[in-house]
Amino acid sequence: MAGQLDGKRVLILATHGFEQSELEVPRDRLKAAGAQVDIVSPEQGEIKGWDGKDWGRPVKVDKALGSAKADDYDAIVLPGGQINPDLLRVNADALKLIKSFFDAGKTVAAVCHAPWLLIDTGIAKGRKMTSYNSIKQDVINAGAKWEDSAVVTDNGVITSRNPGDLEAFSAKIIEEIREGKHQRRAA
Repeated sequence: MAGQLDGKRVLILATHGFEQSELEVPRDRLKAAGAQVDIVSPEQGEIKGWDGKDWGRPVKVDKALGSAKADDYDAIVLPGGQINPDLLRVNADALKLIKSFFDAGKTVAAVCHAPWLLIDTGIAKGRKMTSYNSIKQDVINAGAKWEDSAVVTDNGVITSRNPGDLEAFSAKIIEEIREGKHQRRAA
């Protein structure tokens, strides 16, 4: 695992209320594979996760959303939880950043409720995807082909259902980053 992503950079976009494990597990697996991982947020200082039924541990923000550019990274990871993606989906800068990764053919990975962000950027339409079960209908209504699988990949767009899928999700992110840029078909 070590060294697979040497020289690669990954952006994790999150704000308060991210599902604790859905940020920490991919972050830790990507770092273990050699990637530089930056936590990017509209907030400064620290953001606090959600862990079970209460607030979790804070995570240090490495870079402000306004100064992050897809050109500087190889992939973007979008943790879920209910609060985090719901706050980000109404943030025009967050949506613009996510779409810029997609438009550049870079890996875009979303877990749990984060596929909401793929809906609001127009990325979901025409793609094979999965999500947390409670937003399955949202994904379908956005024109995606929903699957009940631990991880679904459609040309560099990776989605997973929940924290139980994080090992498969993280492994697929590493694999897709190693493949490089993806030529994307129009939806």
